[in-house]
Amino acid sequence: MRFEESKYFSLLPHSKIEFTFGNFYFCENFVLSELHEGIHFDWDKILEVIGAMLDYYGEGIEIAYISNRVEPYSIEPQLWYRFHKEFDFIVAIATVAYNDFAYINASIEKQFANISLKRCDDLDAAFSWIRHLKEFSQK
Repeated sequence: MRFEESKYFSLLPHSKIEFTFGNFYFCENFVLSELHEGIHFDWDKILEVIGAMLDYYGEGIEIAYISNRVEPYSIEPQLWYRFHKEFDFIVAIATVAYNDFAYINASIEKQFANISLKRCDDLDAAFSWIRHLKEFSQK
């Protein structure tokens, strides 16, 4: 289910940022991504999103990331390692996988992530998990 079709769209304050490769929703404690079908999410695209995140949230941010995989796309799993080596503001990742292939890909990415990566079946599970992270439970 797309974020805009979910109950959370009207419940959570957010800003929508549209890129040529997908839509990103910037919320208080997390960023939710919905990449377009067939996109290869490479390092240049990641840097473009990071620039927008830093512009929006400022320096010293600490947020979670939700990858809402409503469309199939590709990413090199080892980019998570590179990301964590160069940036440290994402504290946890929730990947919403709607089919077995997406779940398997998320499992592979989990091996490269230096932070907690939760595989979820739907947005409810992802939001619940993010809400209960120790980094955000005192807020």
